[in-house]
Amino acid sequence: MAWPAYVRSAEIPLHRFAYAKAEMGVPFQITLFAADEPTAKAAADAAFARVEILNSILSDYDPDSELSRLSQTSGQGKVVPVSSVLWRVLEPAQALAARTGGAFDVTIGPLVGLWRKARREKARPNPELVAEFRGRVGFQKLRLDDAARTAELLAPEMRLDLGAIAKGFAADEALAVLRMHGITRALVAASGDMAAGDAPPGQAGWRVEVAGLDVPGAPDAQIVLLKNRAIATSGDVFQRVEIEGRRYSHIVDARTGSGITDHSLVTVIAPDCLTADSLATAVSVLGPEAGLRLIHETPGTAVHVVRKPGEQIETMESVSWAEVPKASADPAPLAQPEPSGVGTGS
Repeated sequence: MAWPAYVRSAEIPLHRFAYAKAEMGVPFQITLFAADEPTAKAAADAAFARVEILNSILSDYDPDSELSRLSQTSGQGKVVPVSSVLWRVLEPAQALAARTGGAFDVTIGPLVGLWRKARREKARPNPELVAEFRGRVGFQKLRLDDAARTAELLAPEMRLDLGAIAKGFAADEALAVLRMHGITRALVAASGDMAAGDAPPGQAGWRVEVAGLDVPGAPDAQIVLLKNRAIATSGDVFQRVEIEGRRYSHIVDARTGSGITDHSLVTVIAPDCLTADSLATAVSVLGPEAGLRLIHETPGTAVHVVRKPGEQIETMESVSWAEVPKASADPAPLAQPEPSGVGTGS
């Protein structure tokens, strides 16, 4: 007697496979469960290939990327047709910029460049130069036409920087490719941005560590269980500079032209990684009170904030964070997001 195909399929054991590759300037890691290595590798290779294509479109480092070519038209009165990929990033980015009054802003490229130089030289940017570059920045200076799917950069010498949203989008896309190859139990990690599919076999979810600050007395790490959702952590643990006794993050506030000075880690859980990535940066710039309001107004999201604004450590969470499934710290988590980001990135 021949068993139905779905019964035979359910009995096939799944094995854990892990792959890593440098993409978008950060380590991309794919952990998945598949019946065999050829199946796993083919799916992972396809996912990495998709990320490479996305980088060729969304990179602000590559002068030939679509994003860079768009930036090169700034101030020229050119209305530029935008590919579906770039549109799928710019449209939600502009929507979040409007919601946050510019706390999230992908036009921040000129100011990001100044603060990258400041971190290398350990010196604050020249205030006159900051004021000049602020004139090139502002989400209102990026005009999108929904009907025609075009973009226009209104001010001269603008430069778009998608560091706070592109890696999350790429993680979503990589997970979608894995699903197209029949892999549903997978976790894609792009530094501090993670997109999770179905849970590992026999588990309630992917165990992901939400760490505390890198200071004595910081609260213990939490382990969240993630499935078919995404998580992103934004903070200044790894990318920062101390100038004249003051600590500046790599995250730049477009509204002030300064690197933010709030020593914090912001972790956001959302239905997709693009949303988690961009919200983590927005909350970091807004600060905890306004950031919590933003999360409360965004369905399906939750946030955990730990910060040290002075001598005291503070922890704040959205009401929705209590609903996030948690686990004990033992055994060790399968994944630990690191605060990431280029430019305004999380």
